[in-house]
Amino acid sequence: MNDGGAMLPWLVIREDDNGNRYRVGRYATQDEAQKIVASLDGRGQQRIYWVERVGQTTG
Repeated sequence: MNDGGAMLPWLVIREDDNGNRYRVGRYATQDEAQKIVASLDGRGQQRIYWVERVGQTTG
């Protein structure tokens, strides 16, 4: 059985002004995830977006 992690290993994460983090979506390639980040960053909102690989941790 597959949980989808192998098929969609790239996450887009958002952090709001209060430091809360949310998963925006899962993507098949890093390039695809980076394009989503670029489109979200371009909206002028004061939020931080980044790409992580499933299983990767950030400090």
